[in-house]
Amino acid sequence: MPVLTPATAALQNILYSQGFGTRRVCCGLIQQGLVSVWVNGAWQQMRDAAQPVATDGLQFNVQGVAWPYAEKAVVMLHKPAGYECSHKPSNWPSVYTLLPAPLRQRPTTGALQGVQAVGRLDQDTTGLLLLSDDGQFIHRMSSPKKHVPKIYEVVTADPFDARQAAALLAGVVLHDSPQPVRAAACEATASHQLRLTLTEGKYHQVKRMLAAVGNRVVGLHRAQIGGLVLPADLLPGQWRWVAVGDLLLN
Repeated sequence: MPVLTPATAALQNILYSQGFGTRRVCCGLIQQGLVSVWVNGAWQQMRDAAQPVATDGLQFNVQGVAWPYAEKAVVMLHKPAGYECSHKPSNWPSVYTLLPAPLRQRPTTGALQGVQAVGRLDQDTTGLLLLSDDGQFIHRMSSPKKHVPKIYEVVTADPFDARQAAALLAGVVLHDSPQPVRAAACEATASHQLRLTLTEGKYHQVKRMLAAVGNRVVGLHRAQIGGLVLPADLLPGQWRWVAVGDLLLN
């Protein structure tokens, strides 16, 4: 579930804060009877855009779709292959096209609207991607000083052996890092497969680390961030709200 805050605000302003368009558009949705609020176990249709509504635990329905109120949005997406983590992709569709319009349109104080990817996955990489409009949360998750573990399932072109695992754990040199980059954990799961845990993020890091030990990545999937495991029932291209507590961060 999203982060909630106890407050009361005009329904028009609530819809605006949740990304349903300008205040004028939100007012029109309400006046047309397209907005309902969950009250005492039933949906109550709203017609007054200025009606004060408590946001604590608020559930509202816009044009037949139910939404929870979230002061700050944190969602996870099962990223499929063939999508770029960019608002202006070069060759592939943007992952943001997989999200509903309200998440993309949430007003922010920055230059970009809506939720932003917390780090990036390459277009051919699949798996768990977090997105949020909370700048502090994004910094906390992205900062190398926080050492948030990320677990990857890797398929290699050549057999993965104990020598390569030892080298990844000891640290390999990448051209843009003055210090060796080490894996926090590394476990072979099959002759050409491994689970790799990293606590920092660099450009093409997994692929470059495997190349540094003489192998090549042919398949890459992020399975976990912190304590949050990609749910088995969240299919590629689907998204879901995340409670920050599920990440089990210090």
